[in-house]
Amino acid sequence: MRFPLLAAAAASLVCSATAAAQTAPATELSKLIEAKLPAVMPKVVAWRRDIHEHPELSFEEKRTAALVADHLRKLGIEVQTPIGKTGVVGILRGGKPGPVVALRADMDGLPVTELVDLPFKSKVRTQWQGQEVGVMHACGHDNHVAILMGAAEVLAGMKAQIPGTIKFLFQPAEEGLGGAQAMVDDGALTNPAPSAVFGLHVWPNEVGQIAIRQGPIMAAAGNFKIIVKGRQTHGSSPWMGVDPIVVSSQIVLGLQTIASRQVNVAYLPSVITVGQITGGNRSNIIPDSVVMVGTLRTFDDNMRADIAARITRTAQDIARSGGATALVEIDKGGLVTSNDTSLTDRMLPTLRRAAGGNVAFINPVMGSEDFPVFAKNIPGVFFFLGVTPKGKDPATVPTNHSPLFFADEAALLTGVRTMASVAVDYLSMSPTKKGGN
Repeated sequence: MRFPLLAAAAASLVCSATAAAQTAPATELSKLIEAKLPAVMPKVVAWRRDIHEHPELSFEEKRTAALVADHLRKLGIEVQTPIGKTGVVGILRGGKPGPVVALRADMDGLPVTELVDLPFKSKVRTQWQGQEVGVMHACGHDNHVAILMGAAEVLAGMKAQIPGTIKFLFQPAEEGLGGAQAMVDDGALTNPAPSAVFGLHVWPNEVGQIAIRQGPIMAAAGNFKIIVKGRQTHGSSPWMGVDPIVVSSQIVLGLQTIASRQVNVAYLPSVITVGQITGGNRSNIIPDSVVMVGTLRTFDDNMRADIAARITRTAQDIARSGGATALVEIDKGGLVTSNDTSLTDRMLPTLRRAAGGNVAFINPVMGSEDFPVFAKNIPGVFFFLGVTPKGKDPATVPTNHSPLFFADEAALLTGVRTMASVAVDYLSMSPTKKGGN
């Protein structure tokens, strides 16, 4: 996934003016959270650096999962593992009756060779898709894990005062391999079942800023594959064959007219990107075939189906016009990450308090997440935590998935405070449900 930079805009102020302006007053529980943060934060920084230095790819997060599970057990939190192959679930049952809430962090790194000069720089190498690659937390999941580990320690230290149960979801394989669904399939949202779920993602915005919106916040992502079949021949005699490279080039350009000319751009945004083209092995041989793979990002199921049909038609018709054929495969895609309107409105004062009032309201983002798998049947809220160092321009710093991506550790404090706060505030303001503990 490649994420564009967020931008606060007046047009995206979809949350109610009253809720947006309010900051939740400090409660006894929030004061208790604040009192516990100083002792926890040095550990959070140490965990983040350790995880950053030892990244693991999707469904290979055994070391990270063991670190998490050991920490939760030491806190007296009930641990379930492996959930979703390499995931971990922690259950903290509060001392008072109440509902159940879930907090989620993803754990996997990316096949990216780190170029940031850090004392804890990743030097991990591994095999991925038949190639030796570097491994890096280029999307910041090391921060997510450390933040949730810190929140778990804060909350475990005030267990007796918590009115309900908190589930900690440490998820594997967020990077497109279905880790959230694997956890759900293994019962991560049962026994006990949460009535709401919260998640965050570090982002190249101003350090410590929380960015959010009601409704759709991240797009659904799906992949497509186009195999263009031509007829191989010598590079000096293209007329003796059918050149799939030229045809593929025309298809790439044709696909771009779908989003720009064939669908209503005033309705909802969409993106079609061809990210990989493979074909040929010599300068003087026109190959027999070319394979293209790409991503389709949308915010609406009907629009996605319409664009998918247009991708197929465009590729096949262009190929036919050049004497080639095109086989098009498009997967069903993921889910739109959409924040529950009512829950977002309720939690805005908490977010403002946790971020010291530094909350931005944003336009939808074309990047994607599998967090909505957890929020498919229960309300969910997903927000972004800025990690761009002070003095740096968020518009020009390397973004998520870059080998130069850098997260300022000053944001970790806001992250831990926010995750702990949304849990206790949600439990405190929710009606007591029998069986929650």
